[in-house]
Amino acid sequence: MEFTFTTVHHHRYLFPLLSSHTNQSLHFLNHSPNPSIHLKRRPINFRYPPRDSRSPTISASSQAAPVSVEASIGVPSEMKAWVYSEYGGVDVLKLDSSVSVPEVKEDQVLVKVAAAALNPVDFKRRLGKFKATDSPLPTVPGYDVAGVVVKVGSQVKNLKVGDEVYGDISEAALENPKQSGSLAEYTAVEEKLLALKPKNLGFFQAASLPLAIETAHEGFERAGLSPGQSVLVLGGAGGVGSLAIQLAKQVFGASKVAATASTGKLDLLKSLGVDIAIDYTKENFEDLPEKFDVVYDAVGQSDRAAKAVKEGGSVVVLTGAVTPPGFRFVVTSNGDVLKKLNPYLESGKVKPVIDPKGPFPFSQVVEAFSHLETNRAVGKVVISPIP
Repeated sequence: MEFTFTTVHHHRYLFPLLSSHTNQSLHFLNHSPNPSIHLKRRPINFRYPPRDSRSPTISASSQAAPVSVEASIGVPSEMKAWVYSEYGGVDVLKLDSSVSVPEVKEDQVLVKVAAAALNPVDFKRRLGKFKATDSPLPTVPGYDVAGVVVKVGSQVKNLKVGDEVYGDISEAALENPKQSGSLAEYTAVEEKLLALKPKNLGFFQAASLPLAIETAHEGFERAGLSPGQSVLVLGGAGGVGSLAIQLAKQVFGASKVAATASTGKLDLLKSLGVDIAIDYTKENFEDLPEKFDVVYDAVGQSDRAAKAVKEGGSVVVLTGAVTPPGFRFVVTSNGDVLKKLNPYLESGKVKPVIDPKGPFPFSQVVEAFSHLETNRAVGKVVISPIP
């Protein structure tokens, strides 16, 4: 599989276009270790944007009857995975080549992982911020996944072996999230949490989306955002913020979208459709004369956000203390949301934003976490290819 890139001259960002999608699943699966089907073990060779690019990359239905859990493409008993056995900094992460491939329950599919993405919840979980409700250690981290179905449970109704899928593998991010996550060669996930991968996106682009785009969508739904209203997004260049901008405009029909970012990221905001790009290093958004129907706070400034919302408006808070009328929520993974948003992704109205330092190879998960934890990442930090 190969990607071509076209520079759009009115700004500095690149729009990857999938030049050939034929037989993507078959080529991707050509490293199954099952000798009976004579597949090569060598992984697919992805071609990515130039690694020295300093700009974020903005990227442009199958059904089957229930299948026996034995229906699969040859799957080994062990796999490579990143694991931590104690809570702590990035140094607790270890690459283990003999982790057991997770068992598949009746309502689950086994996904051969092609790409994964990191989210702030990943490192907060690793630090033990919600250990009281976490699944038991040791943990294979990772929520976001894109890959190919290689095994299906007996109660799976729509997905089949060979389907290219993406999703957030843990239905509740903070309550008993999966012990065996997506930073591995294989992960098991409920069918209801997945959707078919948008046809125009590569695996690494699709992996960047699920948790962030579902968080942006659910926040606006809970806030009651309706067509014609105005929105302010705090942290517009981040993983959730960059998608919240696009969903506000393209999906929810907001009449005006403002967003904050640092000086070097204002062009990105404008390329995403922002009407008012606010440089937070030079001006205070709460001092603007204009107020907004919904403020989406992705950075933890709800005390200031409360001063920027109209009377009767809503403030969505993802992190930090909550000041009325703000409210906080934890996203619920839902494949139906991804299915609803797929047409916007396939039409190019909503685009993934990938941090320019990535995609990080599977061997550099520690470096990827370290970059995410600087809080300076642009868009999403992606891991791909995964062997």
